[in-house]
Amino acid sequence: MTAQPDQMRTDSDRIIISVDAMGGDAGPAAVVAGLAKSADKNPQIGFILHGHEPELRRLVSRRRILEGRVEFRHAEDVVTMEDKPSHVMRHGKKTSMWSALDSVKKGEAAGAVSCGNTGALMALSMIRLRKLPGVDRPAIAVLWPSRNPQGFNVMLDVGADIRADARDLLQYALMGASYARNGMELRRPRIGLLNVGTEEHKGRAELKEAHSLIAAHADRANFEFVGFVEGGDIPGDVADVIVTDGFTGNVALKTGEGTASLISDLLREAFKYSPLSRLASLLAVTSLQRLKKRIDPRRVNGGVFLGLNGTVVKSHGGADATGVSAAVKLAFQLAQQGFAEKLAARVASIDALDQDAANKENSKGQA
Repeated sequence: MTAQPDQMRTDSDRIIISVDAMGGDAGPAAVVAGLAKSADKNPQIGFILHGHEPELRRLVSRRRILEGRVEFRHAEDVVTMEDKPSHVMRHGKKTSMWSALDSVKKGEAAGAVSCGNTGALMALSMIRLRKLPGVDRPAIAVLWPSRNPQGFNVMLDVGADIRADARDLLQYALMGASYARNGMELRRPRIGLLNVGTEEHKGRAELKEAHSLIAAHADRANFEFVGFVEGGDIPGDVADVIVTDGFTGNVALKTGEGTASLISDLLREAFKYSPLSRLASLLAVTSLQRLKKRIDPRRVNGGVFLGLNGTVVKSHGGADATGVSAAVKLAFQLAQQGFAEKLAARVASIDALDQDAANKENSKGQA
C-alpha cells in the first residue's frame, strides 16, 4: 500500500484528510465551511488543505474550530470543470488536485476529498496512487437511500468508466461487497446485477457472462448473488449492492438526484396551496424535516473511488458546506476502518483463488 496507517495521524492521534479546496463550483469558502462542520462534530479529524494559501488562511482564520487542525499546501493552479483529463495528466502538477492526491501517496493523509472535475480526478488518482494489482478498471461507488434496514444501498460504477466487460463487472461486485461489508457492517452482502429485466435470458452478452462469473465467485468471496435486478430495485430491499457499468450508473444517479429535488419542490408547493395546507405543514413539520433529511442528496454526498492504492472521495461539484462535510465524513470513516488495506487484501485473495483454479484446470488437461 502507498500510505501506512502510522503515518496518517498527528501527535494528537488525529486522522488526517487531504482536501482539494479549489475545484468545486461554490469555491473554497464552501469547502472551508464544510471542514468546520466536520471538525465541530469530530475531534479526531485533521486536514491538509490544498490551494491558494493566502486565501485559504484567511478563510480558515474565521473558523475557530479549525484552529490548530489545518496544514496548508500552496498550489498555484486549479483543475476546472472544463479541463480535459488528458490535459490535466500532462500539465496538472501544480494544481490543488494533484497536490491533494500527493499527500495520500506520501502517507501524509489517510484519504483525499475533492469537489473537482471527476474525469481529471480519476485520471490523476490512477497516475499518483496506481490501481490495485488485479483491478482493470477502478469504479466510483455511491450510497443510495433504500428500504433496507441499513438505510442505504451501494451502487457502482456511477461514472469512472462508461465501459465495463464481464470481468470488470465481477471486480465491481467484489469491491462493492467489500465496501458494504466494511462500511455498512453487512457480514454477507447481497449483490444484484442491473439489467432490463430479472430473467436470465435478457440483456447484453457481457451481462449474461458477468451473471455466471459473479455467481461462481459468491461463496468464495462471502456474498450472496441475487441475480439480475431492475432500476426499481436500486432503492429497494432486494439487494445491498447494485452493480452496473459507469454509463448506466451515472444516468441513474443523476436521475435520482433530480427526482429527489423535484419531490422536495412539489411538496413545498403543495403545502403553500391554501391556508389549510399551510396549517397542515406546521403540524407535520417534524415528519417533513425527517423526509427532507432522508432524500437530501447532500447528506450522502461522496463517491468513493474503489480499486486504487488509497482512499479518494469525489464530492459533488456543486456541494455546499453540508455536502463537503458529508464527503469528509465518509473519507474519515473509511480511513478509520482501514478500508483501503482490506479492499486490497480482498482483491488479492480473489486473484489468487482464480490463479489456483486456473492451475488446477491446466493440471487436469495435462493429466
